[in-house]
Amino acid sequence: MLARPSVNEQVAEIDELLREVGGLLRKRGRDILGNFDITSPQFDALLVLREHGELTMGELCAKMFLACSTATDLIDRMERNGLIERVRDTADRRVIRLRVLPKGSDLIEQVLEARQAYLAAAMAGLGTSDKARIIRTLEQITGLLARDVQA
Repeated sequence: MLARPSVNEQVAEIDELLREVGGLLRKRGRDILGNFDITSPQFDALLVLREHGELTMGELCAKMFLACSTATDLIDRMERNGLIERVRDTADRRVIRLRVLPKGSDLIEQVLEARQAYLAAAMAGLGTSDKARIIRTLEQITGLLARDVQA
């Protein structure tokens, strides 16, 4: 009779596989970004702004876990490249918000299309039910981890 792995061994294997998948996707994502005029941190900032809408510099820094001095240089370059703009808040003119410009939105779409094309090719051998099962499992993991983060 084969011995079943212990819960701790299973958790260790899940941890290792998630780190491996994440690392492979990050590496390929950086390779894909090399075909575009944008750095990985700039792309991450665009994604955060697209997901959360207009944010202040402090809000963006908190969501990206960046020091504001680091983010200022990042945002300055993105603004010079026409990806975002700084706009005054309509409710409080002292507040400056970051807004994604059409060029930034177009770039997000192009990069995401390239990344999804890579993933589609890599997973071409999987059937629809396999992909659906992966989606359900990843949704479960995300829900469990998000619950712990919010606590």
